[in-house]
Amino acid sequence: MAETITTNERPRQIPDRGIKGGPRIINRLPVGAEEQPYTLFRVKPYGPLIGAEIEGVDLRNPVSPELQKELNRALLEWKVIFFRDQDITSEQQQAFARLWGELETHPFLPQGNSNEVVRFAKNDKKPGHENNWHSDVSWRLTPALGSVLRLTEVPPLGGDTLWSDQAAAYDNLPEEVKQRIDGLTAIHDFTHVFGVNLAPEELQRRQEEFPAAEHPVVRTHPETGRKTLFVNPNFTVRIVGLEQEESEALLTYLFRHSQLPEFQVRFRWEANSIAFWDNRATQHYANSDYFPNRRVAERVAIVGDRPY
Repeated sequence: MAETITTNERPRQIPDRGIKGGPRIINRLPVGAEEQPYTLFRVKPYGPLIGAEIEGVDLRNPVSPELQKELNRALLEWKVIFFRDQDITSEQQQAFARLWGELETHPFLPQGNSNEVVRFAKNDKKPGHENNWHSDVSWRLTPALGSVLRLTEVPPLGGDTLWSDQAAAYDNLPEEVKQRIDGLTAIHDFTHVFGVNLAPEELQRRQEEFPAAEHPVVRTHPETGRKTLFVNPNFTVRIVGLEQEESEALLTYLFRHSQLPEFQVRFRWEANSIAFWDNRATQHYANSDYFPNRRVAERVAIVGDRPY
């Protein structure tokens, strides 16, 4: 028999669960920055905060310094920018990404036609496992500046990718939480993700090559100066200086807060679509709802700097 609650027993309050409803602070630009027009392409926003499609740019053609500068401004302002109908080669994709810096190699993921290309080929025998919020290679001492992802084959339905704006996540934290995490650092490690299938000798070698990284819980974006929340459930293992239980409770709250829908954009892929995101300002999540269908993507990542 189901338990019933009488009128007098109904609580007027429930325990504080941390996340409140109501309006969010939606600052797409740094406070005080002025909106400026784009002159070399059109921008189609996907929402008020994060994500915009770039129209009028053909990446088969060389990108001039003027165009690269304006695209970089769009990347900083929208955090992730999208391109449709870009029938380019892997080499052209790499050349485009190199306009932002040196390309990194990933020591654990399958490669494409060069060391700098990661190839995600998913099917009924190899399902997607990237469906956890993360910032790319935050376990490196110098995590990626950004990534350029191109899909060559898409499933009939599903396989979307989501991004979350971590500057907005920081802006919307309660002041007492901001004060609590100011100056804290956290440990990021690859071991529990990429090390589980490595032989002990190989794991030890990789751990020596890639020691656990200690990064600020709140990093400063090197180009915009904005504070961004920089912890993620995939690679952040604990907060330095806190007992394990307190660290886990605080991280769980920050993870949940950072994923609020108001901070997100969702991209529906088509063949030859490209997404270019600022890894310093976002987390992302690759939806794995398309199994057992085929989905093929290639990613190149740009070497970043050490968070501060």
